[in-house]
Amino acid sequence: MSVPRKIKVDWFLPAMGVVVALAALGPAIGATGGPLKAEIVTKAGVMVAFFVYGLTLSFAALKGGALNWRLHLAVQAGTFLLFPLLGFVLAKLAAPWMSVDLRFGFFYLCALPSTISSSVALTGVARGNVPGAVFNATLSSLLGVVLTPVWLYLLAGVTGAGIDLGASIVDIARMLLLPMAVGQLCRPVLAAWAARHRAKLQLTDRLLILFLIYSSFCDSFVQRIWAGHGAALLVTVTVVSAILFTLVLGAMAGLARVLGFDHGDRMALIFCGSKKSLAQGVTMGKVLLATHPAAGLVLLPLMIYHALQLIVGGLLAPRWANDAEKEQP
Repeated sequence: MSVPRKIKVDWFLPAMGVVVALAALGPAIGATGGPLKAEIVTKAGVMVAFFVYGLTLSFAALKGGALNWRLHLAVQAGTFLLFPLLGFVLAKLAAPWMSVDLRFGFFYLCALPSTISSSVALTGVARGNVPGAVFNATLSSLLGVVLTPVWLYLLAGVTGAGIDLGASIVDIARMLLLPMAVGQLCRPVLAAWAARHRAKLQLTDRLLILFLIYSSFCDSFVQRIWAGHGAALLVTVTVVSAILFTLVLGAMAGLARVLGFDHGDRMALIFCGSKKSLAQGVTMGKVLLATHPAAGLVLLPLMIYHALQLIVGGLLAPRWANDAEKEQP
């Protein structure tokens, strides 16, 4: 799999700020029951997006990294064990000074699966184990359908959220896994077409994520969740997200040293184990946060964390690639 040598902070990051501003200016337009019919558009769009993901997912790429079980265990433990435990500690420590909705937002971030595109791209830029990154990022997405709702259900008392576990898993599987499976079944016929139009399909996926963010914030603004919140909220979320990202990045690097991983596996563990999926987080939020009045506030830590992981990862990956080149005889 070919990957770019440099990662650039593209238009998507400022676009998130634009759609939030648009939601603030006219929230009734994109809110549930509004003229855009966001509740219908988002469900249909999510299913199309995961159909396309299944269509573009190469089984050969997964097979190439399937046998490295030590790497798989380390990545998934970081994603679904270390991260949620850090979220639990954060929720407990922040209880005296952080609102219930914001604490739930940070724990929701910690319970999500890893992202696919940036994990694989950054691993490649850093001269890491790309097949291992592809396999683990995909495996994380599949496991997240079950494990994310389970974590939220188990810690509902701490985060202040109530979840119908069985119904949530079924709804998420229907929206994500079923279209993905159909996309895989269609690969023999449509894979070549998808490869030719990959850039357009990726653009469609990003536009969908922006619409999901927009509709979630529209609902929050309609319900006046943001009343009384100012710049201090953004500063708080950014600082806490940066601390969380630093802790996880350091933990993944330390775990790689303990396990004796070479440079390739170390890069795959660091980048897959420290990332969280904005796409899957916003998508699953349409099910898990469907009745939550402050969905926009809950998603804020995920949006800030997403920006941090791209910016910091984009700075670190080329540097680690240069270090690997210097170490080669």
